[in-house]
Amino acid sequence: MNTALRRTVLIVALLNLAYFGVEFAVALRIGSVSLFADSVDFLEDASVNLLIFFALAWAATTRARVGMVLAGILLVPALALLWALWGKFTNPVPPEPFALSITGAGALAVNLSGAFLLARFRAHSGSLTRAAFLSARNDAIANVAIIGAGLVTAYLWPSVWPDVIVGLAIAAMNIDAAREVWEAARGEHSAAA
Repeated sequence: MNTALRRTVLIVALLNLAYFGVEFAVALRIGSVSLFADSVDFLEDASVNLLIFFALAWAATTRARVGMVLAGILLVPALALLWALWGKFTNPVPPEPFALSITGAGALAVNLSGAFLLARFRAHSGSLTRAAFLSARNDAIANVAIIGAGLVTAYLWPSVWPDVIVGLAIAAMNIDAAREVWEAARGEHSAAA
């Protein structure tokens, strides 16, 4: 089981790293807060899955400590969002809605693939695989919201606000996932000690 899990998290890490580049480039080109936050989240997901790949070979106590570190890493997109929001408020131009929706759809495909691959392992190896699964699941939800923000911007409300609202929601989901992973890792650390 451990070998299959390690292979799976490596595949998910590489998928996330590849789409980070795509989404980050589009976010910069169209000035999207939500795509910027999500692209940083792809980079964070790649890091989390690579850490899990290596940590699965470590002792339970070390894995629990890595789980606590991963909880902190899950907060990185929320911090990056603050920087993107500042830029959006100094230049309040809505992102190009169709590029936003299409890029969100690509991200959704990548995240659903990752969540599907990780789903069978979500109860194994405690906080580590829980972090990977929650991250992929939350990202898929965020991607649906990004697609919606593009459609709302195109057809209902041509403003920066749909993009900003989705960006804030992505940050809130990452904070909640970080809390869940932290609690699971603390429990594992106490049990291992």
